[in-house]
Amino acid sequence: MKPLKEKISITIDGDILEKIKKAAEKDDRSLSQYINIVLKEHLKKAEKNCSSK
Repeated sequence: MKPLKEKISITIDGDILEKIKKAAEKDDRSLSQYINIVLKEHLKKAEKNCSSK
């Protein structure tokens, strides 16, 4: 079973939001899906960097 999604509210710089929107559209994904993917990739890299130290 997939984990439940949680709804949050964030404030993000306009220029960053525009870039993320364009990237999501290019990848044919919703903004929410794209942000989840980007955050998951970032966390994997961060965890890998922490474990290698």
